[in-house]
Amino acid sequence: MSTPTSPPTSPPGSERRNLKTFPGLQGNDFMHPWDIKATAALKNVPGFDKVIAKVMEYSFERIYYLQNTADNVQVTPKMFPKLHKYLKWGCKILDIAEPPEFYVSLDPAYNAFTYGHTKPFIVITSSLLDILDEQEKLFVIAHELGHIKCEHVLYTLVAENLAVLIEMLGKVTLGVGSLLGAGLALPLLDWYRKAELSADRAALLAVQDPQVALRVFMKLAGGAESLLADMDPAEFLRQIRTYEDRDVSNLDRAYKLLITIFRTHPFPIMRAKHLDLWVAEGGFAKLSGIDTAPMRP
Repeated sequence: MSTPTSPPTSPPGSERRNLKTFPGLQGNDFMHPWDIKATAALKNVPGFDKVIAKVMEYSFERIYYLQNTADNVQVTPKMFPKLHKYLKWGCKILDIAEPPEFYVSLDPAYNAFTYGHTKPFIVITSSLLDILDEQEKLFVIAHELGHIKCEHVLYTLVAENLAVLIEMLGKVTLGVGSLLGAGLALPLLDWYRKAELSADRAALLAVQDPQVALRVFMKLAGGAESLLADMDPAEFLRQIRTYEDRDVSNLDRAYKLLITIFRTHPFPIMRAKHLDLWVAEGGFAKLSGIDTAPMRP
């Protein structure tokens, strides 16, 4: 368990307060319980060890790294220096000794991801950066650092390449690999969604303001660049309550399961809800030493 200290780090976009750092912070200190449980369940899925072995054998991460360096722009002290500064701040706050490489990708989709088990690197799309303010950029960067801190990256690589891996295993096991893959896909996607909840906690530890997190989730849900000035966090909170209220019948609950089960990420409103619960129930304050109001009064 880490002990928070008062850092020399100033938050982006504000000089009114300093951000705490957390020397000795471990992923287990903030991992969501669902993430921990899903990880344990995934390890017990028959054939999962064979899939991991194929990932390591074929070194998928090298393919992605080469493609990334050829097609994207690396963030350095001289190239996008503000983004590089936020990367350094995120690493300092979360106690990551060696900052990963960081790239910006020209892409109209709002996305950020981390690849590479042995040499992790972060990619954030240009369109996502366009809609974020400075604190929100730190949140997104720290979210990706959270995946590294929690050692999610190897399983993420498996999830992103599951179809290819199943085909490979099918060829070398006379079709048995395809059966393994059928039993692996849903547990892997379940883990993927729950890993996001842990990474969101890391991001909140970095920005130390639940309202920053709320704005990010709101923008991920529907943040058209031309409409940002008209977005209202209070209305987004009302939308979260509306979704929660639609849980009164077995049919509604079944529909919620059906629209979620094949997703890699939780819906933004659910990410907001779970992060807010961590604050409201005292978990964030206990770990960080920061007494802050939750998103929802």
